[in-house]
Amino acid sequence: MPKRPNQKQRLLILHRILSQETDEEHGLHSAELLTRLAAYDITAERKTIYSDMDALRACGVDIIHNAQGYALASRDFELAELKLLVDAVQSSRFITRRKSDSLIAKLEGLTSVHLAKLLRRQVYVSEPVKAANESIYYNVDGIHTAIARDRTICFRYFHWETVDGMHITRHYRRDGAAYEVSPWALLWDNENYYLVGYDAQTEQLKHYRVDKMDRIAMTEHKRQGARTFEERGAAAYARRLFGMFQGEQQLVTLRCTRHIVGVLYDRFGDELTVRPDVTPDCCRVSVSVAVSPQFYGWLCGLGEEIAILAPDTAVQGYCAHLTAALRAQSTP
Repeated sequence: MPKRPNQKQRLLILHRILSQETDEEHGLHSAELLTRLAAYDITAERKTIYSDMDALRACGVDIIHNAQGYALASRDFELAELKLLVDAVQSSRFITRRKSDSLIAKLEGLTSVHLAKLLRRQVYVSEPVKAANESIYYNVDGIHTAIARDRTICFRYFHWETVDGMHITRHYRRDGAAYEVSPWALLWDNENYYLVGYDAQTEQLKHYRVDKMDRIAMTEHKRQGARTFEERGAAAYARRLFGMFQGEQQLVTLRCTRHIVGVLYDRFGDELTVRPDVTPDCCRVSVSVAVSPQFYGWLCGLGEEIAILAPDTAVQGYCAHLTAALRAQSTP
């Protein structure tokens, strides 16, 4: 009797069956495995199953045999690791809901059908707002490709706004004209992806929210701004910004209570310069930041335990910010 064409695939299909249907608590007996193989038009005997299991073990596949039958005992990802990844995908704001479902389905394929049911959990996060730009998934990949090939990218940049007070639509910056930027790094801040790139026209590093970039394309132009990026560094660049809002870079001197210095260190790290203050319970801290309303708002959150001492422009700006906030609060 001639062999059926699928016989050569038997070991691969057996491995697939074990991966999909078994784990440490769920197994398949020889008779069940023979039935599964028959569905693939593959015939075999019990003794064939025994030798196939030995062959798979010899290839490094961790197969156990107990009262539940044969089962795959270990995988590349443990269930706890997959749960962590699923939670991260489900709660991530920059991944759209449709892409989240697609990624979670692929993660489920990394374990058995029995354990996959445990991955379909509802993760509750504060303000679980998903991104609306479906192309972000591919934007990130396109940016990484351009960085690897040392090329600039061009794209259109937009923000969301409403014209009639009812419908929210895209509004393209520069009247829809293309930006061309030398991409240097991707940053994750406040649950959003940002591109840090060099703008050759202004000779400055700038950042752009990836989910607000449209029609990304790699050009044939080589990247510029290597020295600027190396001097600034992506991590240091992000630490100086608040809410990823641009502002004038200034060396700011602050007076704060001693026990709150840790809050500043968590934010700025070794970039802080700390000196004693005339008040025993306080100290003076100097750090370079992008002074913006978001920076002032961050200071407000620290209350009376911190104050700006210099420069005068930052002191005046902070006072104006507080005055405007009080005025808005008192307006009926």
